[in-house]
Amino acid sequence: MSTAAVIIIGNEILSGRTQDANLAFIGKRLESLGINLLEACIIPDDEEIIINTTRNYKERFTYIFTTGGIGPTHDDITTASIAKLFNVPLEKNPKAVASLERHYGSAPINEARMKMAYIPANAILIKNPVSGAPGFQIGNVFVLPGIPQILQVMFDGITDRLVGGPPILSRNISTNLRESSLAQGLGFLQSRFTTVSIGSYPYFKKGRPGINLVMRSTISSDLEDIYSEIEQLILQTGGKILDSDTE
Repeated sequence: MSTAAVIIIGNEILSGRTQDANLAFIGKRLESLGINLLEACIIPDDEEIIINTTRNYKERFTYIFTTGGIGPTHDDITTASIAKLFNVPLEKNPKAVASLERHYGSAPINEARMKMAYIPANAILIKNPVSGAPGFQIGNVFVLPGIPQILQVMFDGITDRLVGGPPILSRNISTNLRESSLAQGLGFLQSRFTTVSIGSYPYFKKGRPGINLVMRSTISSDLEDIYSEIEQLILQTGGKILDSDTE
């Protein structure tokens, strides 16, 4: 299965002033494409960190997606950092210029806006039908904006470049039991169903503990079988089924 990692770039994300919404979107889209998202990180607008993190990821995963830092301001340094990583110059891309001109129409394209037309040499543009400023792909690295509404439209335009496998399916079920009550039984089921991953996520609602169990697999029959067995395990252990995706 193809693998992926996401690098979220931005001081505003690390400070908490802006909440990231891109990781959840990318994760769900990759699942539907049969690409396994294995890792994600949040890093600052720092050239050395961007370069080192992307270098590490691009050697470990099939696809890398960066978000943020490709706008017109002084702290938007992702594009230049990725160019340095690949040891290529930034060039004023004619197609990027044309895209900006179409977007702004008769409005002047000032120096700050024109900054978004400088793309690493030999990179493939990612069309931006919302605001005109393109992203780009170089090697297995896809450089995308941080604004969720724009990223989502642009991501849909690159799915034909991604080679995945069968969609990753999921089922979930919640119970009032604690993890310790089901740990042994879940471990036994996981050893039997090696094509399914079982995630156990404890929570407190209105002061009461419980767990949410999420099963993921590319094989629907195995997913249905283990779901039924977990249902039985919960009931046999004396628990209640509080919520499930079959209700």
